[in-house]
Amino acid sequence: MRPISARVAVMSGEGALSVFARAKELEATGRSIIHLELGEPDFHPGPSVVQSLKTAVDEGKDRYCAVAGVRELRDEIAKYLNRTRKLSVSADNVVIAPGCKAALFFAMMTLLDPGDEVLYPDPGFPGYPSITLGMGAVPVAYELTARNGFQPDLDEIARKITPRTRMLLTNSPGNPTGTVNSDAVQRGLAELAVKHDLWVLSDEIYARILYSGDYVSMMSYPGMAERTLILDGFSKSFAMTGWRLGYTVAPLDIMPALTMLAVNCYTCVAEFVQYAAVDALRDRDGSTPAMVAEFARRRQQFTADLSHVPGFHCAPPEGAFYAWVDVADTGMTAEQICEILLEQAGVAAIPGAAFGKAGKKFVRFSFASSVENLREATLRIRKVSAAWQGSLVG
Repeated sequence: MRPISARVAVMSGEGALSVFARAKELEATGRSIIHLELGEPDFHPGPSVVQSLKTAVDEGKDRYCAVAGVRELRDEIAKYLNRTRKLSVSADNVVIAPGCKAALFFAMMTLLDPGDEVLYPDPGFPGYPSITLGMGAVPVAYELTARNGFQPDLDEIARKITPRTRMLLTNSPGNPTGTVNSDAVQRGLAELAVKHDLWVLSDEIYARILYSGDYVSMMSYPGMAERTLILDGFSKSFAMTGWRLGYTVAPLDIMPALTMLAVNCYTCVAEFVQYAAVDALRDRDGSTPAMVAEFARRRQQFTADLSHVPGFHCAPPEGAFYAWVDVADTGMTAEQICEILLEQAGVAAIPGAAFGKAGKKFVRFSFASSVENLREATLRIRKVSAAWQGSLVG
């Protein structure tokens, strides 16, 4: 048999899904597993969203529809972004995709040629370097460090820009660190993008999950409207992970290419899901603020509890729903810690290297689980911490 294509051979999977698979194997044997590995809210869409879906199906909205997405949804996204991020865009700037990964994939396919360099955050979402490699482009990491509050280092990024640099990826609030980029950092990134004529992909999937302040999009800075593509969707802020619905907001001259890729890949996104998403954006039930308020409560409790585990250090995140725990003082690797947690304690978490080399001394826990589960998880973790207490550094 001939080998698979080079473009696929260089791509990689996601550590979270590998841990999830092993956790499900253990559950199948009767083991009790607390799942803190996946970035999936333990909520569901509000009743009005579910009813809108049923109504759309009953009304026969299950046909082929506009490639870029139904007009009603694209109009509503424009209003939503104006309301929540003070952005002035129209439906003509929006294309709907079957999930944010597809939106990311097609944005990169539209803008990158083989050999182009892409600056991306490390630690960060593993799809960034994987899809870059699949495009034949070159991923160039910029490091997010604890000493810098996990903020992008503008000097480092400036040093790494070359004549081949084509794109800058940002993610705020960030996965896995939960960091919200400061205004000074985002303004500096915008200035670098303008100076070097870079495309910017702004991953804003966690934009609504903030614990203080108002969200500021990269698109809002001077000179950025014509070079920024926003990636967003419904999985995180609206607890619609399985609905597979995302979107790209892009300059008008990019739209024909994005819709061309949609024509050649998925034709259109399910019509009835799009009509339900209109209702989700209007949020008549107040589901998103209620969910974020609950995440805020869990954030305080869970990060405090984790910081009492010997060798663990964890600061509350500014956004998203992840606890990013420094485990260097345990004297063990993050992989060893996660193996002990899963195999002995029945707690599934992700070793930080799954998000890049800069994450190797960290473990990511999702606190998108009930308070009871989180308390039980920390009790289990403390019980097995004897495995590394003899190795504690300092």
